[in-house]
Amino acid sequence: MDQKSRRIGGYEVSILHDGVFEAPLDVLIHADGEAARDEAIARWGKPKVSIVVNCFALRGADGVTLVDAGTGPSWGAAMGHAPAVMAATGIAPEAVRRVLITHLHGDHALGLFDGDRARFPNAEIIVPEADLGFFGDDANRARTPEKKQGGFAIAATLRRHYGGRIRSVTGAAHPGITLVPLPGHTFGHAGYLIDGGDESLLLWGDALHLSDLQASDPEIGFVYDFDAATAVASRRAILERAAGEGWLVSGGHVEGFKRVVRKGAGYGLVAA
Repeated sequence: MDQKSRRIGGYEVSILHDGVFEAPLDVLIHADGEAARDEAIARWGKPKVSIVVNCFALRGADGVTLVDAGTGPSWGAAMGHAPAVMAATGIAPEAVRRVLITHLHGDHALGLFDGDRARFPNAEIIVPEADLGFFGDDANRARTPEKKQGGFAIAATLRRHYGGRIRSVTGAAHPGITLVPLPGHTFGHAGYLIDGGDESLLLWGDALHLSDLQASDPEIGFVYDFDAATAVASRRAILERAAGEGWLVSGGHVEGFKRVVRKGAGYGLVAA
């Protein structure tokens, strides 16, 4: 597993490997329907979905910043390893100054909690305004399919444990770090662009879950997407933008640091 770090601007950015998520192939969908989905899976040639789960540590002059927090112990023994990785690299929970959440799904936000308390007692929690607004309004629950309601419980637990230390953002998230809206996977799903001057890094959350498959065919999505068509549009747009800008990219389910290249009608991710 790639645990390497990169210097981006004023930050040393490290990947924290939280675990591996596995699921059957029927979690995949395609914008063009089942036949296109089956054809893409046949070309891919893998028997199941198996994806890494990551979060990130940014160490700089203003202390430790996390991007996402992993699953904590909630999703079983295959995941929840980010706290041990942090400890091994000398990051204590008390040292974390802020956590930037890409969206309120369990594999990105449940690691904020340690049982019935906040895991990061001194941290400000920064959340995309659209995601916190949606999941923080219980009136939205009734029109959300049951299998996609987990964010409501996370938002409520977040407010209970972090209270006044929550900040919702739409643009500038922290000096040198800008929120990039990527709606579709959730209502307010977003990435964070770390400005490094000559070399910037986009941590794009769940814009892609399966880097090889979805880069080559961005029409492929997951049943977990709130709005599949909007997720496809966001994925295509951010792949094109990242390729054009020459950004480094990584995310919740990307191994290592990559660059996006155009390949025919789609894209590819190559090791940076």
